[in-house]
Amino acid sequence: MPKSNTVTRRQLATLTLATLTTQAKAQNGPTMTAQAKTLAPTGPLRAAINFGNPVLAQRAPDGTPQGVSVALSTELAKRLGVPLAIIPFDQAGKVTDALPDNLWDICFLAQDPVRGQGIAFTAPYVLIEGVYAVRNAAPFKAIDDIDNDGVTVGVVQGSAYDLYLTRALKRAVLSRYRSNKDAAHALVAGTVPVLAGVKQPLAALVAANPGHRLIPGRFMSIEQTMGTPNTRPPEALAALQAFIAEMKTSGFVAQALAATGQQDAQVAP
Repeated sequence: MPKSNTVTRRQLATLTLATLTTQAKAQNGPTMTAQAKTLAPTGPLRAAINFGNPVLAQRAPDGTPQGVSVALSTELAKRLGVPLAIIPFDQAGKVTDALPDNLWDICFLAQDPVRGQGIAFTAPYVLIEGVYAVRNAAPFKAIDDIDNDGVTVGVVQGSAYDLYLTRALKRAVLSRYRSNKDAAHALVAGTVPVLAGVKQPLAALVAANPGHRLIPGRFMSIEQTMGTPNTRPPEALAALQAFIAEMKTSGFVAQALAATGQQDAQVAP
């Protein structure tokens, strides 16, 4: 089995060479200093960014990280008055896997009971849809057609929809893949008849591969949240909750989504 490319402690020094940093001074003096020590105890604010979800994070043509999760991380680091260290991952499951290594201070993941065993989550800031993609010739017409005997659904291992469908599907079975690329190839090659995933990238997949379509509707609403290790003091989550609430009501989240062409993603109420 290929070795996982989850970030390790040794790789962290290399990653910081490409770190996006902010050097703004802290606001409100002692209050922000206390928050900085709570949220970024090692110095920089280390943000786990999942580039496997293009709704939340992307790389500009020059390689610069961008997207709503990057924008939120940048703004939070600015308010804390600390540098921002972006710790990149290529899928959500690897962010969770890295939790015991203490590589990150904040993350951007869909909340799930399994992940909640080690991560404290804020209220959601973005809602995205989990949908199914199939070949045009497939007999499936509706979401409810999928959960039947003999149906195999492809998912990216450790994704929010993998965790959800593991609980939700009663008759269909899951086939897990290590990356979005592998999962997409499985559908196009006919290895699996159904592929589950985030709506926006699956819509792009079927548009690029004639003969494929999306099943109408969604099988889940994926609530994207900000998280921090649940070993941190309660003040850490409280600070993130207040920050996310302000970022939604101020229009910051909507503007960050629009800036990278993600207007179809819904800001959570």
